[in-house]
Amino acid sequence: MSQTVRRFLIIFFIAGYSTVFFAQGQKIKPDTISHLKIDADEFLGYDSFGYYYLIKDNVFRKIKGNEVFEYKNVSLGNLTKVDLQNPLKMVLFYEDFNSVILLDNQLNKITEINFSQNNIPIVVPFIGMSTQNQLWVYNTLNQQIGLFDYLKNEYKIVSTPLTETIQYYQTDFNAFYWIDKKNNWFSCDIFGKITALGKVPDFDKIEIIDQHQYIFRTNNLLYFKSSSDTNSSAISEIEISEKTFDKFCYKDQILSIFTFKEIINYKIVTP
Repeated sequence: MSQTVRRFLIIFFIAGYSTVFFAQGQKIKPDTISHLKIDADEFLGYDSFGYYYLIKDNVFRKIKGNEVFEYKNVSLGNLTKVDLQNPLKMVLFYEDFNSVILLDNQLNKITEINFSQNNIPIVVPFIGMSTQNQLWVYNTLNQQIGLFDYLKNEYKIVSTPLTETIQYYQTDFNAFYWIDKKNNWFSCDIFGKITALGKVPDFDKIEIIDQHQYIFRTNNLLYFKSSSDTNSSAISEIEISEKTFDKFCYKDQILSIFTFKEIINYKIVTP
């Protein structure tokens, strides 16, 4: 190897290493905008109308100021999951009874679905709101993602069987996202197209923003990651004062941290 080539490779390595180090060393410093005292077992999020959603003693609550709406259904056991994508049609999932309740914005019941009573056997651990009166459904009986039309009471399979166990999932109207036990990240659209979105770092909590970005927590530190970065190793730490917290959620540049006693809202602009 010539001296010129060797010198070039050394410079290239140093430049590359510096780029990775700089990208990993970047930090996001959000501005605190509000504190809200709260009495809840689980903070679920908020909507664009200023309402906060939470669970207390297995009761689903919607709160803004002195306005409080409640829904409870003791006959269906523990409330497992709530989908707030559409505040006019919210999805409450009761896994123990394989059932879903749809609520309007006053928390009145619109409909109840028991998947065990469906013509096609469905056992549902993962569910979310999709488009055109449909719900995303993952059926453990065939390990496939499907769509359930709750007006027509019709179920259709859209994906091929998944080969790895799901450790985390999240949905939006157009996609079912999941991370498997090997930390591989995928999406499935409403037509059944599965896209591999990369590999995520180890995490104890995570929230997917879109198919390119997510926020995750590990070792009590919060990070922002964008898979569209030219350097795939670039991770930005989000500097917040809370060292222990139960949950976080991100929406419209607002990062909310739930500490069991209060919700702290930060204004955050991701890179």
